[in-house]
Amino acid sequence: MGAVFKVVGADAKGRLYRDNSLTAVGRTGEIIKPLSNREWIPLPPGSSLSLLPNRAALGLDKNGWLQQASTSGLPLYAVAALLPMGYARTYLPAAASLSEVNYLPLFGYTAVSSYRNRLYAAALRVEADNTAWDPDHYNTADLQNKVNLLLKQYPHNKILNQLAHCALVYNCFTAQNIFYRRWEGGIPVSPVCNARCWGCISKQISGICPSPQDRINFVPSVEEITEVAVPHLVAAEGAIISFGQGCEGEPLLMGKLLIEAVTAMRAQTDAGLINLNTNGSRPDVVRDLARAGLNNIRISLISPQVEIFNSYVRPRGYSLNQVKTSLKIAAEEGVKVSLNYLIFPGLSDREEEVEALLDFIDECPLDLIQLRNLNIDPDLYLKIVPPRQGRLLGIPGLIARLQANFPHLMVGSFTHN
Repeated sequence: MGAVFKVVGADAKGRLYRDNSLTAVGRTGEIIKPLSNREWIPLPPGSSLSLLPNRAALGLDKNGWLQQASTSGLPLYAVAALLPMGYARTYLPAAASLSEVNYLPLFGYTAVSSYRNRLYAAALRVEADNTAWDPDHYNTADLQNKVNLLLKQYPHNKILNQLAHCALVYNCFTAQNIFYRRWEGGIPVSPVCNARCWGCISKQISGICPSPQDRINFVPSVEEITEVAVPHLVAAEGAIISFGQGCEGEPLLMGKLLIEAVTAMRAQTDAGLINLNTNGSRPDVVRDLARAGLNNIRISLISPQVEIFNSYVRPRGYSLNQVKTSLKIAAEEGVKVSLNYLIFPGLSDREEEVEALLDFIDECPLDLIQLRNLNIDPDLYLKIVPPRQGRLLGIPGLIARLQANFPHLMVGSFTHN
């Protein structure tokens, strides 16, 4: 008899329990189903667990019926794993609302289970080496001192003050890397955006759920940007400077500033990589940035299907066509091109979506596709996007199709030096 993975839940105080009477299940879209043993992996190091308030954990009883988990007659709340960088979730947590609930904060909720007193997650690894994003390298005892030293060196730099807040309050890894002087360091530049994404982590227009961080409220100067960027490019191990952070809007709207800043950075050093994380809405700015010295670009995409793209992104003044044009221009200009593909089990892995993605990549060649777990309450997302009925391939099926159709395309989850 094979291993039997059991339901994991938590009580109102957040204490973790296992319901041995119920077999663990996962959710893909609206479908709740049992998982095979090979679909569970040991909970990756660096993961955290999140209780889903007022949502009962679900599992299958010995007769195959879906039941709510409990302990001592009291219901257990559903628990989700929040995965570290380098892992793609394959199933969502299975849960039933116990009462009218508020939408969950913006995180990538993943199904969890238990076997032989060990926790497992419904996920797969998409990066062979995620050392640079291992949580053990962050929030170290010396971080505060490193922040203080750099702030003392540049006391009037508004970007550094913002990054200090992001590093210490939001625990942002790319902000912390600026102070650690290593790897990918982020520089926010834009307080505005031309999209109204439902899952925006810096400004929630709808007010449906809280944003985990606040957007910057200023536009930095070229001098402030170069004060932060150039020393990092020159001295940091595996140096990458990235524009387009979680605490800002769309950097391409600051086109003139960015072009001047990249030009100034490259006038001082050829070291390191300059990367742009963007929605790809302004192809003209992408071309000028490439010619100024941009090395990498990562363009985010929720879906290559127009109706899904529009329903989630709610773009203002641009369309999916501009996104495609930006990808093509970046490739033509010799910039390394990545697609930041936000995946959601039950939609991203449906056959019609996968076929549309393959057509999209065929039209807009990529160097890398980054599979990122979409941070949003699953119930909210399924209310936002048009319903889909196509055959489910599963997240592993999506990856297999990508690798079969584009054998030279790198599949991962972060920007590489």
